[in-house]
Amino acid sequence: MTIHDPRYRQATLLVQGGVERSHHGETAEALFLTSGFVYDSAEQAEATFAGTEKHYQYSRFGNPTVTALETRLALIEGAEACRATATGMAAVHAAMLSHLKTGDRVVASRALFGSCHWIVSTLLPRYGIAAEFVDGGDLAQWKAALSTPANLVLLETPSNPMLEIVDLKAVADLAHAAGAIVVVDNVFATPLLQKPFELGADVVIYSCTKHIDGQGRVLGGAVLGRQKWVDEVLQPFIRNTGPSISAFNAWLLLKGIETLALRVDAACRSAEAVANFLADQPGIARVWYPTRADHPQRDLAMSQMSAGGTLVTFEVKGGKDAAFRLMNAFRLIKVSNNLGDSKSLATHPATTTHMRIGEVERAKLGISDGVIRLSVGLEDVRDITDDLENALRA
Repeated sequence: MTIHDPRYRQATLLVQGGVERSHHGETAEALFLTSGFVYDSAEQAEATFAGTEKHYQYSRFGNPTVTALETRLALIEGAEACRATATGMAAVHAAMLSHLKTGDRVVASRALFGSCHWIVSTLLPRYGIAAEFVDGGDLAQWKAALSTPANLVLLETPSNPMLEIVDLKAVADLAHAAGAIVVVDNVFATPLLQKPFELGADVVIYSCTKHIDGQGRVLGGAVLGRQKWVDEVLQPFIRNTGPSISAFNAWLLLKGIETLALRVDAACRSAEAVANFLADQPGIARVWYPTRADHPQRDLAMSQMSAGGTLVTFEVKGGKDAAFRLMNAFRLIKVSNNLGDSKSLATHPATTTHMRIGEVERAKLGISDGVIRLSVGLEDVRDITDDLENALRA
């Protein structure tokens, strides 16, 4: 049996979506560790390269294990097509550069992951592509920027690390009127908590390294969109530039997806409890979490998301020195710049993920030297809060 029917409920698709069993009838998805494929004849090889016969050619172009991952992600997301990539940043790069050319114009939310910010601010202008940043939560800035024709809009919501929320439907309407496609980095929300396509997005991208693997094992990325755009725009770029994912990594991601709903649900509940705990601590200046009443965009967040996510951002009184002392006092929580893991991980964005965007840009985003981003894992939430409490005392 092969489940390609999107009418199955989400939990079923997470476990069985897109499974293509071989003639051996294996229970788990087969792992095809092969670089190339053989043909029955020279004529079949010719037809395959001509595109008149469907047959795997080379694992840089496609692989059965990778296809299973792409099919399952598309079913979960409600997308027509998906292409998996070696990393999340390969997904961002491929989604943008496959679509853009010299003379085009990009409008992006200022609140982007550091490497995404570098692509927009530094790489695109090298190719003669104009780029403009706006404050993602300010609809007036989006209206002003998109009053001029554009080709692509890039945003993430909730944003990294300050959990800023962008009004997806309103921005999508403005972008489409300006002639742009909307590319949404949905990593923080995961495919389970937010459905950007339903709100007007044209392309959704993921770092599968995060929640989809969720256990700190492998790198991976994904780009999802309409079949025509994927086939005609994205696939030629991926095929010829080579950001392909390995079959082994794709197989591990398939295994990770099976427990995605259980892990994300548990981590969301713990994250909300951690956020509420931190808000009551005297050493904490401020806490950001989408479901809290003091989040400035709570109503918008809850209109787009089904839960608040697994990330909590907070500011320690006393700046960098106090933040470092707190992090160095952790015993359970680990210092790491990764997120969406089964283990609780904390990072100091100003000196890690967002160091290279500069002090001025960090100030615009509200990333002070006291800000810490906490990715809440699957440990007992009482142990997480105990670790925070003990570190705050220290």
